[in-house]
Amino acid sequence: MALYLSKELNDYTRLAVWQITETEEELKALSSTPSDEMEEISYIKSESLRKQRLAVRALLNELFEDKVYLAHHDNGKPYIENSSINISITHTDKYVAVILDDQDEVGIDIESLDRDFSVVEKKALSEDEIDDLDDDKEEKNEQLALYWCAKEAIFKKMSQYHVDFAEQIEVERFHMKGEGELEATFIHKDGYEEELDLGYMTFDRHILVWVAEE
Repeated sequence: MALYLSKELNDYTRLAVWQITETEEELKALSSTPSDEMEEISYIKSESLRKQRLAVRALLNELFEDKVYLAHHDNGKPYIENSSINISITHTDKYVAVILDDQDEVGIDIESLDRDFSVVEKKALSEDEIDDLDDDKEEKNEQLALYWCAKEAIFKKMSQYHVDFAEQIEVERFHMKGEGELEATFIHKDGYEEELDLGYMTFDRHILVWVAEE
């Protein structure tokens, strides 16, 4: 098994990360995936994406005593059919992560720091956020990765259509560290501003960000 990390954030929130080291067949054996979902996965052409889906299942199998049935709302947000627990899921080629919460909606996102995040500057950042970027190319790319992960995690938590990342999600200025906390604001379309606290960590050239209630 490749349970990389399991972390209790509070009495009712838990996050976990699975490192994908297994073959596809090994993941099938570990995942206890329901037959209808396994059939759906079999139609995915990319082996990497199939393994990511199976690794999510293997991770859920590790976290729950009973088999869980995963489904998605029309907007793509995942939910567990036979449990009231809130869930958010994210994955890359090497890792999958989930966050579970007994009480509140949550969001999580993971990205490889080896990706080029330059498009994020124009696509998702406000003018104030752009002004806070570092001049060094590598450090700037890591800042952009953190901005993107933070905004993606918030987007997943809020579960709303047509969110403008630059206008509706504001991340307060930060100093990049190995792990830390972020403050952000989600501006609803009616103008209401909701304050949010996020946590993040970096490992193995990846960055993981989550948002959950304290």
